[in-house]
Amino acid sequence: MIAQSDRVVLIGVAGDSGCGKSTFLRRLTDLFGEEFMTVICLDDYHSLDRKGRKTAGVTALNPKANNFDLMYEQIKALKEGKAIDKPIYNHETGELDPPERIEPNKVIVIEGLHPLYDERVRGLIDFGVYLDISDEVKINWKIQRDMAERGHTYEDVLASINARKPDFKDYIEPQKEYADVVIQVLPTKLIDDKESKYLRVRLVQKEGIANFEPVYLFDEGSTIDWRPCGRKLTCTYPGIKMYYGPDSFMGHEVSLLEVDGQFDNLEEMIYVESHLSSTSTRYYGEMTELLLKHKDYPGSNNGTGLFQVLVGLKMREAYERLTRPEVENKVAATAKV
Repeated sequence: MIAQSDRVVLIGVAGDSGCGKSTFLRRLTDLFGEEFMTVICLDDYHSLDRKGRKTAGVTALNPKANNFDLMYEQIKALKEGKAIDKPIYNHETGELDPPERIEPNKVIVIEGLHPLYDERVRGLIDFGVYLDISDEVKINWKIQRDMAERGHTYEDVLASINARKPDFKDYIEPQKEYADVVIQVLPTKLIDDKESKYLRVRLVQKEGIANFEPVYLFDEGSTIDWRPCGRKLTCTYPGIKMYYGPDSFMGHEVSLLEVDGQFDNLEEMIYVESHLSSTSTRYYGEMTELLLKHKDYPGSNNGTGLFQVLVGLKMREAYERLTRPEVENKVAATAKV
């Protein structure tokens, strides 16, 4: 158990099911260490079990199926350095199991459908990310997984997605506005690709956020189109295209960093890393090293893995800044005013 005076840093990871949250959390573990990071799945705060949701005619995405009062109370307690008895939602049975004791830790990650939905919970979060998968890519991913691994038909997959869509649009997607960074996974613009084998991934970074400076390519604030193929970066057809520039997103000024296409040789990622600035790495090559450490993870050969690593590095930097003694003293002084 960490000391009461230690600063607990709270990270929120939001997104629909199947959007890559699990892979992203594994990458965060590399940066923070398993013993210093506790992950809480917000499905545990379902107020209705599977049978109860069916009776009420609501999905798990609907706020009516979730206990935000308890979520806020317990997340706040953890951030204050207090232990909680957290409920458990059993995904196999669809029922609520007896609670488990959770001790506070250096880093608490709350992940799931609603980490940025409730204003009170949102106010506790030190760094928030939203993983945003476009409908076209989401359908292709789900088709590949559910038809190949679970024996579902194409019609079943489409019906499942469409059934969730209204609640997703109403309750999940609006959380993008409150995230410090959004990782968007979109269809490629390089070729006509109906199966989403190639992806265009964008890192949407809010400007003016405390303890966070956006990553940029070549020249901060400029607009850059870059085709980094050639002798220094092996790229088979259709190659790689990168973009960086200022933009607006849901009413906020942002910096966009984009990768379209996939990398053939992750060993050569050092070439891309050398052209990126404000990556929050501790030494030259750390970003490439982190990608190579788990090159079998989904998305490692495209912008998904690259941006998950970059966001993880930014979260580590935010943690280090927030836990500096002068920052803790300033926060304490502000709380007394």
